[in-house]
Amino acid sequence: MASERDSSASRTLSDLVEELLEHEGPLPIFGAGDPVLRMAAQPFDGQLDQGLLARFVAALRATMHATPGVGLAAPQVGVPLRLAVIEDPAPVPEEIRLARARVPQPFRVLVNPSYEGVGAARAAFFEGCLSVPGYQAVVARPVEVRLTAWDERGLPVDEVFRGWPARIVQHETDHLDGTLYLDRAEPRSLSSNWAAAELWGQPTPERAAQELGFTLPG
Repeated sequence: MASERDSSASRTLSDLVEELLEHEGPLPIFGAGDPVLRMAAQPFDGQLDQGLLARFVAALRATMHATPGVGLAAPQVGVPLRLAVIEDPAPVPEEIRLARARVPQPFRVLVNPSYEGVGAARAAFFEGCLSVPGYQAVVARPVEVRLTAWDERGLPVDEVFRGWPARIVQHETDHLDGTLYLDRAEPRSLSSNWAAAELWGQPTPERAAQELGFTLPG
């Protein structure tokens, strides 16, 4: 007898999204270990009509706010579609803002995004993920990336992101390729949220690297 998840494979993406939106409240977040997080998402090519796309984007945004997070990719709610949303009010102290180049980002919809690093500079900071609750790890990423995508209206996006916004773009786009942040993380840096806050809450992870025994770029 086929399981509910097996039978969902025969449904169209439109059916899957319609079913998700029947439920009130935030959408369920799929956790690490679920196959949907390890597959390459389908490029968006009109699988959702404009009305359904707008409703799905609104649900992704509401879920991102509720969790709370600064980005959410469609596969994280079980929809293998190349679509993500980002938004970051950046409510952090000035010391952290300067160290991490974390500046507010308005709400953005990224359709079929891809990125490439600009220059050789890399920076390493703790990251977390809504699909890996309870933990954080240090990830070294390009400081600056060029993002190409479409927005929800079908208009092209070709923009350079730097600092923390670049990190968000990379993290969410990676989800669409079946990549979790842990695949890029320093294994010895893996920390509970408690440890990340109480022991490694400094603006940069140098102390964590020294005491946990991992190397930072540069």
